[in-house]
Amino acid sequence: MSGQKMLGIVLLTLGILALAYRGFEYTRETHTTDIGPIQIRYSEKEYVDVPLWVGVVCVVAGAACIALPGGKDMRA
Repeated sequence: MSGQKMLGIVLLTLGILALAYRGFEYTRETHTTDIGPIQIRYSEKEYVDVPLWVGVVCVVAGAACIALPGGKDMRA
């Protein structure tokens, strides 16, 4: 499988996920305190919104990479 086809599959997958989920959430640890045997942690949940146009562009670019023929094979 050529690199162009693999890139197309990756872009298409990322685009579909971006359109389906519209963002992702992660946990960021902000403070940790140790008081003897007691440990206190404070974490914040952050949400990153992925714009709709990013998903559409990834899907279109991925489909184009898969559908369009690649250049000449450079192997000898």
